[in-house]
Amino acid sequence: MALTLVDGPAGAPWQPPLAGTVDRLVVVSEALAGNPLGDPARRPLYVYRAPGVNSGGAGDSGSADPADRVPVIYVLQAYLNQVDRWCNRTVFEPNVFERLDRCFAGGEVPPAVVVFADAWTSLGGAQFINSPGVGDYSDYLCDEIVPFIEGRYPVRSDAGGRGVAGHSSGGYGAAVNAMLRPEVFGAFSSRAGDALFEVSMAPEFPRAAKQLRDGFDGSIDRFIAAFHAREQFDYGRFGTVLTLYAAAASYSPGPDGRPELPFDPRTGATVAEVFARWLAWDPVRLAGTHAEALRGMRRIHLEAGRQDEANLDLGTQAFADELTRLGVGHSFELFDGGHGGGAHRLPGAIAALVRALADG
Repeated sequence: MALTLVDGPAGAPWQPPLAGTVDRLVVVSEALAGNPLGDPARRPLYVYRAPGVNSGGAGDSGSADPADRVPVIYVLQAYLNQVDRWCNRTVFEPNVFERLDRCFAGGEVPPAVVVFADAWTSLGGAQFINSPGVGDYSDYLCDEIVPFIEGRYPVRSDAGGRGVAGHSSGGYGAAVNAMLRPEVFGAFSSRAGDALFEVSMAPEFPRAAKQLRDGFDGSIDRFIAAFHAREQFDYGRFGTVLTLYAAAASYSPGPDGRPELPFDPRTGATVAEVFARWLAWDPVRLAGTHAEALRGMRRIHLEAGRQDEANLDLGTQAFADELTRLGVGHSFELFDGGHGGGAHRLPGAIAALVRALADG
């Protein structure tokens, strides 16, 4: 008996063959250089190519016939996630890339390129907006990743050929960047994207105050010091405060860039003037001032689980109701499930975006 070394991938169930291809790239961002948190400007960037879509190469895509260019979808990850988590496998389940590949392998979905961006930060993630407390993650997405992809792959270079999708903070980033940058994105899909902050975020303020009181003597500085000195990440100890602190870094940075909390750390009471700055970034509020951009989208899809632990089913409902009030066409779905565990829905959402863009 002997063990034999062989070349090539392990095969199913570890590495089943794909009809398409996943390119794992590494890029360096000028937009993220010198960011306030000191996070790396060097980032992973994953690109899925449907069967038949060439890899191109630096400068090669410009030679592609415009008629041969395909839609491109940009996927944004949730808070407390990194781009490589899309490769994770749950027992007896395919990972996201394998599910996505099944959508394209049979030819039912038009060919496309799907780009998985990374916005990890040392606070657990960004909201895909520009902020002096976190960095310029909207510029990184819209002004760096998009033209980089168009310089390497035979993808559409007009908003009508580009879509953006995500879950939670990624769903928020998809909706907000589509609203703020309609010249970049012509469609979006959001699963449980952050919205209706007074219902989804404010209920966490008292819980965060108790966490600070009982674990850190009521001091946010002691919390941050303990978080940076941790040996492991205990969500029960750090999660609630960290989530709000990271959101404050995006929505309410002070003049020095330091996050200003929207609640009193001693009592959990809302600090109205700070929370008002959060609400200005709420998609439910942003929709009214960006109605024209929303009406120009080729597809808008919103969904959430009915048992969402952060009440983002209600936030998604409020966003959908506001789109209805504004006369913006969209689809909306509530499904049985919580905030997490819905990654299997992402490939279908991407496929629907691709169809909508290809039909345009």
